[in-house]
Amino acid sequence: MMNWAKQQLANVVGTEEPIYGPSAIQAVTEQAKEVPYTEMTKEDLRWTIMDSTNVETHTFYFMSQQGHIGMAQVIYSNVGGIRTTAQFNSKIFYPDQKLPNLWCCDPAEGWAFDEEKFTFQADNCGIELSEDGNSYRITSSTNPDCVVDITVTRNAPGFVVGKNGTSFFGPDSKNPWGSMKHAFWPRCKVEGSMVTKDGEVDFTGNTGFFAHALQGMKPHHAASRWNFVNFQSPTYSAVMMEYTTPPSYGSTVVNVGGIVTDGKILYAGATNSAKHTAIKGDPDSGWPEPGSACFEWKGSGFDAELTGSLGERLDRIDVMGEVPRFVKQFVAGAVGMKPYIFQYAPRLTLKITENGQQKEEEGRAFSEATFIS
Repeated sequence: MMNWAKQQLANVVGTEEPIYGPSAIQAVTEQAKEVPYTEMTKEDLRWTIMDSTNVETHTFYFMSQQGHIGMAQVIYSNVGGIRTTAQFNSKIFYPDQKLPNLWCCDPAEGWAFDEEKFTFQADNCGIELSEDGNSYRITSSTNPDCVVDITVTRNAPGFVVGKNGTSFFGPDSKNPWGSMKHAFWPRCKVEGSMVTKDGEVDFTGNTGFFAHALQGMKPHHAASRWNFVNFQSPTYSAVMMEYTTPPSYGSTVVNVGGIVTDGKILYAGATNSAKHTAIKGDPDSGWPEPGSACFEWKGSGFDAELTGSLGERLDRIDVMGEVPRFVKQFVAGAVGMKPYIFQYAPRLTLKITENGQQKEEEGRAFSEATFIS
């Protein structure tokens, strides 16, 4: 009875859940044992738009020849089926110039989806899928500090790991109370720019990345930690997304990722790992900020590794930094939640062994280490 009461409280206000154990998550890694990955079609690109608590995102990254990294993102969130909001985020990193990051986060007013749920549109911003389902146009004049007009066209098949890219939460697999899904276009051609008050950052002719993510439950109930890397080189693109559930679901590690080249998926699946090989720590947040990392992809006749120093961090984001102090203290005390995101952009060498043949290529990695609870 006490666990039932705790669960009801958690459903309403997001407090800590009871300990259900690893049997209460049906991880996508189990699907991947039978079907390592599934290529995406246009039908897979619809927004889900759930009626219950969820966070759904379309996120795009762009890397310029000058070393700049751009990000554009729409976040659609629903709190308890009571309040829905949308926002448009854009960010530019200047890792080679050591300049301050440009960060814009704005409410997307008047938001709506088209009838088929392929396109998001709001006042002064939008993400529109092309008729053939092979490209997105991202536009925003919501914030004059960063005006966005960029088109990304996939150069390689998109994929989800397993049959549908989704892990389900809850002891009853037929009636889950939560879910987590990721879908990727790892390698895209980019056209367009982001215009700032200091000038235009042109991303035309460079590589881009797209991810569609859905957290169909309270985010801190689904995961306590995250590791993410998006690697781009002249020949290869690699992606890995790993999360660890809270103890309520057995601290289960779920990892999805893949490596592609133009027109071809070399590997995609769930037999991957992300490890922090050196810890430098962050006394301000108290989290064990990594100094080096090793990302490994392992398939049948295929192995790849991306390892080395993460370098100087680009940013450290206090996710609850804008929350009033007393609310922040209450949430941290009630849930043990103190979310921080550490971001990096090192130049690393991807090492691939395929059917006994070894290849190496240097590129740029964008990586995040996220600690929540």
